Amino acid sequence: MAGTRRALTDLWDRYSASDPGLLRLMAGLRTVGSIGLALLVLAAMDTPVTQLVAGAMAAMVSTFAIRDKRVADQAVTLALGLPAALVSVSLGSVLNPHVVVGDIFFVLLIFVAAYVRRFGDRYTAIGMISFQVYFVSLFVHASSSDLPGLCRTLAIAFACSALTRFAFVPETPERTLRRLRQAFRARTAQLVATQREVLESPADRLDGAVTDLRKDTARLHDTALMIQARLEDGTTDEATANQLQRRVVDAEIAAERLGILLLNTRGTGHADTLTLHLPNAPLPAPVRRLGDEDDAVRTLRKEMRALQVLVARLSENDLGTGVTHLRNRLLGYRDDANLPRATPAVQDAFRGVGEAARAVLGLRMALDGPGDESDDAPETVRSREEFEAEDLALAEDPAPAARTGLDRPSTRSAFQVATGSALAVVGGEFLSSQRWYWAVLTCWVVFLNTTSTAEILVKGYRRLLGTICGVVAGVLLAGAVGPHTWTAFALVLVLIFAMFFTAPVSYTLMSFFVTAMLGLLYTLLHTYSLSVLVLRIEETALGAACGVIAAVLVLPIRTDEHTDAQLVTVLARLRDVSVAAVDQLGGGPAVDLVDMARDLDTALDALRRSTSPLTYPITPLRVRRRTARYLVALLETCAYHARSLAATAELVPYSRSVAADPRLAAVGPRIAHNIDALISHVEEQETPGERAVAMAGEGAAGPPGEGGRPQGSKGKGAAPRRGPEVRTGPSIASMLEDSGSAHLRSGTVTYRVLRHLQRLDEGITALARPLRAPMEDDGTQRRASSGGTGGSAATARPAG
Repeated sequence: MAGTRRALTDLWDRYSASDPGLLRLMAGLRTVGSIGLALLVLAAMDTPVTQLVAGAMAAMVSTFAIRDKRVADQAVTLALGLPAALVSVSLGSVLNPHVVVGDIFFVLLIFVAAYVRRFGDRYTAIGMISFQVYFVSLFVHASSSDLPGLCRTLAIAFACSALTRFAFVPETPERTLRRLRQAFRARTAQLVATQREVLESPADRLDGAVTDLRKDTARLHDTALMIQARLEDGTTDEATANQLQRRVVDAEIAAERLGILLLNTRGTGHADTLTLHLPNAPLPAPVRRLGDEDDAVRTLRKEMRALQVLVARLSENDLGTGVTHLRNRLLGYRDDANLPRATPAVQDAFRGVGEAARAVLGLRMALDGPGDESDDAPETVRSREEFEAEDLALAEDPAPAARTGLDRPSTRSAFQVATGSALAVVGGEFLSSQRWYWAVLTCWVVFLNTTSTAEILVKGYRRLLGTICGVVAGVLLAGAVGPHTWTAFALVLVLIFAMFFTAPVSYTLMSFFVTAMLGLLYTLLHTYSLSVLVLRIEETALGAACGVIAAVLVLPIRTDEHTDAQLVTVLARLRDVSVAAVDQLGGGPAVDLVDMARDLDTALDALRRSTSPLTYPITPLRVRRRTARYLVALLETCAYHARSLAATAELVPYSRSVAADPRLAAVGPRIAHNIDALISHVEEQETPGERAVAMAGEGAAGPPGEGGRPQGSKGKGAAPRRGPEVRTGPSIASMLEDSGSAHLRSGTVTYRVLRHLQRLDEGITALARPLRAPMEDDGTQRRASSGGTGGSAATARPAG
């Protein structure tokens, strides 16, 4: 029985890791529940099939359109959405017979619905409800005589949506955050399991293990960002939010660092942090298999299994004496006296295991309180005291100033989508005077959550591909269902659940399920035919084309311009957190470095999304794709080192093991200068061919070994050198060393700080190559590197 329960728990953990916070599952259940309840109520009232379809679609839109986080805000938005829906369906019913007037109003409604997004989630939801309900009136060919029944249907659909949302499938920020914490634990456990594979895999299988390591590291980072976005609404007070935020950051950094340290054990060289962020990045060479005859290696493998058990038991209230003993033993590796005799790389891996165990302890204390301390070993007591001192220091810090202002996006998208919709109306009428609205709907959706022309093009392509495949599925399903109405409705519910469950993962899959569902709806409306589904493909292609045309001709946002703007934001955030962390490590005033690090992560995530069209597999610009991946990987590497420095700097005011070192004040200006030089270079680009990330064409700068030019080379058509140049020079360690300074011992805090500083400096300098920024060469020979946590020992005195 216990084995079955453990197997079910492990299965649930794997699912929880794949769907952080159960957000996709809850969205699917909530939508299907709303539709199913509405259909049951309407069927009990002998409602005609046409109104059943309208009620199902209204229940769906009233559920997925609402994005407010707090329950009270959701209730207000839903209450305001009903009058907007009634007005919209009334106008649709009245204007449906008047083609020209109805089309003009539809385009104006689309403009308004897109324009009001600037005012926040509530207005976005009301605009979407208004648009979608007007579309429903067109879909069911509503007339004035149908209006009373349709209004009643809408009211029932909204009531069923509210009942499902607030009673049957309730969702609160606190519950969502609790599930996200569970997902973070599950993903951490998955990452530790993958790290074990990296440690134990034969040399010929190491590539596959490292690929999984990259994927699991990125997934853990994504979950940490999701937690960050919900801390404010999901916690009772600001102090709790700050504490949990820092514990999550500590755990993320410790897990990522452990992966690099384990890679170091597999080769005589040092693993590059870029290995975790860039596909096909080189592994430490020569790669070797760790022999079982080495006692230290056998112990390391055993302790990795113990760490996996410790992470897996993080959410349980009773750890048990056995797991407590494991925790005490793993924490002991933070003390060099407990390290086994081994190579420096293996000893560093043991230290990484100890730091990961410490992060797990801190996360558990933040979630469940201190717990039972009776069996604590001295190292566990020390770790607890460090966390308590940190919490006390944070409680004494003044609360950060609240952020004001509302992110107001440009009205550009409203004009674009209105223009594209107008083109889609005209073109759709030529294809079909009855179902022209499919082209308009496609044009509308390709502008949702997109900014640049390339994003719109890729989204239109994905929708068209999903639609074509969905038509095939729709033909098969419609033939199988035949005249069985309730069987068709049951399949519709299944397809709607699949649509919402897959929407965050694949837009193509979502479009597939939507189109397959439409085949069943047409069957229910007795308007199904193969020609109707073929027309669906034609209208979809037309709508996507109209969207792209509008994006190109009306106030266009070029992909290179958009990525440049995102890149400048990332570099500015990187400069802020790096300089502030170095300043605090050098004895400067304390600031909220964790929030600054999360701002950097958020900006980097936006850049990653904006460059996704450039890295799309079907793009013909191979050099551009490789360069974009390399650039983003370099920035992710720099962000990792900046986060690590920020986490260490946060300990300076109260830690006994981390003290400020005034010599670090000399490091900040060089880092700041180089980042400012990169920002200046990106902002000064004037021609599309010289944009930072859109480096298509022969000979563009690229990652090492892929045809890129040497650093600082201009090349044909390169922009002239202007503004400050990126400085290369002596290593960070040599800048700080004093006469007679001792060789730093691996594993000390100062060694780690200098290593992160060195790799951050090298990563920033390496950014000059893909950006083709001018570089200043002072003749000093330095090892070429693009970031990493490994490296030769620094030579500087320990801080403090």
